[in-house]
Amino acid sequence: MWNAISDIGDAALTVPVAVTCAVWLALSDRALAARWILLLATGMMLVGITKILYAGCGIEIASMGLRVISGHTTLSTAIWTVTLVLLCRGAGRSVYAGAAAGLLIGILTAAARIFDHAHSISEVIAGWLLGATVAVLFMRALTRSDVKLFRPAIAAIGLSLVTTIAYGHHAPFQAMIEEYSPGACLSMSDGFFRWL
Repeated sequence: MWNAISDIGDAALTVPVAVTCAVWLALSDRALAARWILLLATGMMLVGITKILYAGCGIEIASMGLRVISGHTTLSTAIWTVTLVLLCRGAGRSVYAGAAAGLLIGILTAAARIFDHAHSISEVIAGWLLGATVAVLFMRALTRSDVKLFRPAIAAIGLSLVTTIAYGHHAPFQAMIEEYSPGACLSMSDGFFRWL
């Protein structure tokens, strides 16, 4: 059961959903689409940096049990919150209901990552907070705008199709991080010592 819940946060599902939201936003308001892409990319970059530093350099905060920021939790919290907020806005419903549901999905994903022994409590808390920050910053811009979302019914169908096709697949990012991080850390340390 926990694996099925954990899959809700896998990048193989969440990234296509995020791209679908970005396209929908671009058809509605390019500035909002750019904000969504920038916020999500920043969140993903922070997750990636912690994973590279841990896998390649062995850097962690042992006293807090924090090796990395949970990517599944970050992606699930940010992307499902924004997706549900957009769907609620498009349907003329309260965006706060969508936000609450999305944040709850993030909490369920975090619990699944703990019960799967993939992450510590501090790692999923960090992931949830990061994902929630991304979502709230985007939602704040959305609620302040008077944008009329482009064809919400078509977007909902598109999101349903993407979700159905992508669910259950697994992105190879973790294997790539484990393979390439040691070389990346070695290059960074060489560059740092040359700079000194």
